[in-house]
Amino acid sequence: MIYRCLNLGSLNLKVSPFLHKDGDLLRCVNFEKDQVGALKKRPGYITYLGTANGSTPLDLFTWQKDDGTTFYNYRNSGGRLYYSTQGTGDWTLCGNGTVTVDKHIGHAVLENTLLIGQAGGTTRHTTSGTAFTDTTSAPAEEFLVSKYNRIWAGGTSSNWYYCTAGTPTDWTSDSSSIKIPGAGRVHGGFVANDKIVIPKNSGMMFTYDDYNLRQVPTDMGPSSPYSLAQREDYWFMLNRLGFFGYSGDRPKIISNPIEKQIYNDANTGIAGTSFDSAPGGIYKYDYFCAVGSVTDDFTNETVSNCIEKYDYQLDEWSNYSFTNFPTAFNTYKDANGDEKFIFGASGGQCYSYGGTALSDNGNSIESIAEGFLHFGEPEIDKYFTELWAFSSPGCQATLQIAISDTFNRNSLNWQNIGSLSSGCKYFGFPPQSRGKFMFYRIHEFSKDSRFTFYGFVVNLEGIGARR
Repeated sequence: MIYRCLNLGSLNLKVSPFLHKDGDLLRCVNFEKDQVGALKKRPGYITYLGTANGSTPLDLFTWQKDDGTTFYNYRNSGGRLYYSTQGTGDWTLCGNGTVTVDKHIGHAVLENTLLIGQAGGTTRHTTSGTAFTDTTSAPAEEFLVSKYNRIWAGGTSSNWYYCTAGTPTDWTSDSSSIKIPGAGRVHGGFVANDKIVIPKNSGMMFTYDDYNLRQVPTDMGPSSPYSLAQREDYWFMLNRLGFFGYSGDRPKIISNPIEKQIYNDANTGIAGTSFDSAPGGIYKYDYFCAVGSVTDDFTNETVSNCIEKYDYQLDEWSNYSFTNFPTAFNTYKDANGDEKFIFGASGGQCYSYGGTALSDNGNSIESIAEGFLHFGEPEIDKYFTELWAFSSPGCQATLQIAISDTFNRNSLNWQNIGSLSSGCKYFGFPPQSRGKFMFYRIHEFSKDSRFTFYGFVVNLEGIGARR
């Protein structure tokens, strides 16, 4: 019979491989879905500006002024806040830009005034974008939200403070706070479905519509407030049971396919401290969360410097592995209105991801995907005779095939079908290529090539009685 595997999917470690849909993958590292059903090697990244003070960036964010053209990118590193004019100017230390070392800062904008805050540190504001003034009447809080003509702040307790209406620098004349009930302290803040959402570090969440405070029916709020990222009023977040999506109703789990990379019986999933600090970011329709090295207890394969990547459009998961592990993400629009995605890493350097970059700042990118097929009849032996593989011309990847009678990935005898550079590769199996299952693996490791793998066709014959 002829079997066509031309709809390659994504990671699926939750479902038994014997129940996989055709094209579901056991491994998927450094591939993207540029076209539905095909795997394309991800782009790389290049350096973005300089290293400022050489310290690791904890926060990256952008403020666009209300003139519609002027904007500044900011980085918080080594206890200093730096700005870059129009996203291209060199990192420059902000006036009065000293903050607490190793502390995150939050930000919010009201009336063309940018406020920054940190837990226990001085809240400051700027109208110029380059020099800050102490906001002496403001509380010392990290999480800031702008909504209902006020700026709201919290993070050190269960109090949710607000400034005077229309005046972000005045926290006395028409200012007070709301007590957020229940266990834990305020653990972030954002706006969804036209309401302020206030998580607590106990997992509780509340919404506020300027009149009513309501409890969200969940205890699955974010464990890392820095993992929060948004696309189309849909928020992504990480907690200790997985990644959740939120659009104003209640958080719903979206990470079942990669559950074994999050937590497992071998305790080789996401490290405990990463749950509290993992940064998240959004680029186009992909959500990124840098969680550190993980090993699932099904394939026992380790993904170093793992970034869990979720394709919002396709509802699919895969893994990225950057040479430089991200500590902060930021998405902004440049002077031409094009969306840019940058991240910071240890050593003080920031990087710009995507575009025409083919390497990780000069380092080779290793892409690997692996799947399993039983052709709908796992109990039947098969003779394998021919295979055709399809890729973009010039593809430097290799496709390997292994025939087996058991699901034991550690004892497979992989066969290399040869170069895929022609775009259509024919392979004749050696005589007596017999087994119940077929494993396949696509692998490439270079710094000067991207490619697309479209799938393959296998000719095989079932052996044995069917009842």
